[in-house]
Amino acid sequence: MSLLGIDIGTTGCKAVAFDEEGRILASAYREYPLHFPRPGWIELDSARVMRAAREVIREVAAATRKDPIRALSVAAQGEAVTPVGRNGQFLHNAIVTFDARTAPWVAWWEERIPRQQIFEITGMPLHGMYTASKILWWKKERRDVFRKAHYFLCYSDLLFYRLGLEPAIDSSLASRTMLLDVDHVDWSPKMLNIAGIAPERLARVYPPGTAIGELGSKAARSFGLPRGVAIVTGGHDQPCGALGAGVVEPNVGLYATGTVECITPALGTRVIHPQLLENNIACYPHVVTGLFVALTFNFSGGSLLRWYRDVLGAEETARAQETGRDVYALLIAQAAKEPTDLLLLPHFTSTGTPHFDTQSKGVLAGLRLSTTKGEIIRAILEGITYEMALNVQVLRECGASISAFRATGGGAKSAFWMQLKADLLGKPVSAMRVPEAVCLGAAILAGTAIGVYPNAREAALRISRIERTYRPNPRRSRFYAKRFPLYRELYPALREWLHRL
Repeated sequence: MSLLGIDIGTTGCKAVAFDEEGRILASAYREYPLHFPRPGWIELDSARVMRAAREVIREVAAATRKDPIRALSVAAQGEAVTPVGRNGQFLHNAIVTFDARTAPWVAWWEERIPRQQIFEITGMPLHGMYTASKILWWKKERRDVFRKAHYFLCYSDLLFYRLGLEPAIDSSLASRTMLLDVDHVDWSPKMLNIAGIAPERLARVYPPGTAIGELGSKAARSFGLPRGVAIVTGGHDQPCGALGAGVVEPNVGLYATGTVECITPALGTRVIHPQLLENNIACYPHVVTGLFVALTFNFSGGSLLRWYRDVLGAEETARAQETGRDVYALLIAQAAKEPTDLLLLPHFTSTGTPHFDTQSKGVLAGLRLSTTKGEIIRAILEGITYEMALNVQVLRECGASISAFRATGGGAKSAFWMQLKADLLGKPVSAMRVPEAVCLGAAILAGTAIGVYPNAREAALRISRIERTYRPNPRRSRFYAKRFPLYRELYPALREWLHRL
């Protein structure tokens, strides 16, 4: 018997089957491209995403015939939404999180409801990235799409729909739409009324870890799964990752290193603090009953290494192809061994928290003729981490201090990168034994729904294992502590100029 966790991310989809002890039995991954139809517009072809999901599920199902999958659950990127016609056809590409076309809708919302009230209802600080504004964009700019859409679905609900069930969404992912009433754990009549969106055009909201049906014969054949597999609501990818990494108690934070870099601490109570709103930090339900999470992130994140690989890393890419080594491992191996004098502003897409500035740009400051390739690579890693340190500081000021981090994602496999983070943040950073924490969190929810585990929290504490803990190097931490105030000045000093640029 195995449990299947599926992670539908921004640039790829992964499926991982686990046994009851959290050991990986099989995994599969498919990458898909982002589309940029206009400057600032970023989309995904949902047909290709669903095809990738079907392929990874089939591959894992075929590899686990001796340990057949009994239940599956889905974790998904937030905010991305697809308009779906009455017959299941996709009417438009999905608009993803960091697409900038919806920025003007911030003023539209402010004319109708105060920011504070939106934050109190939904837990979301007002921003154009949330699903609600993406739907409003179709309503104004593509009325044909809005009119024909039977559903507007996020990626977990979309996969459930493809599996033959009525669309269902869990409360953590639903929060990312800016349409959920967090206290009542259902769609907010006030927010829906303002937006002019009927609730029946959205998926039904369930708690994470709810069995919503069983897989029928037709879908079972299509996806290569056994008939009768339990289909279970999962969660937004970051809370799912927190569960999989054992971040189920206050003062511990998930540090996810992926396409988007995120820090997600677990909170014992919902925090409604002016500083959270001022710094655009959401607070919404964890996938663990009774807990909440705060979400901080940088949109460029690990994508910066991918950018470096594609633009400046031709030599390393060729060597990786020749030797079979991981290209990112080759890049990071060249990074300078000591902190640099460079400062990189990681705003290559948009800023994320705390600034939420869609007009900022990336900056590499302090270049000299003597600057080496290794220093630039390290500056990329430092810049991403400096930006996250800004968020950690805000959380601390709101009473959500983080005493230790649990790292997941591709970056957690790099000892160099993890040590750099520990040095710069001045806190221990633990790499998890199972780096695929998002899929593990989803699998835990699947197992909880069918009675394999008594509850998600106990399962996570039993299953999640630390591979290695990186403790701050005092000398490097002192350097970064002195350097941090200078980094903090970089964005404010350049903001207006970058906007004009």
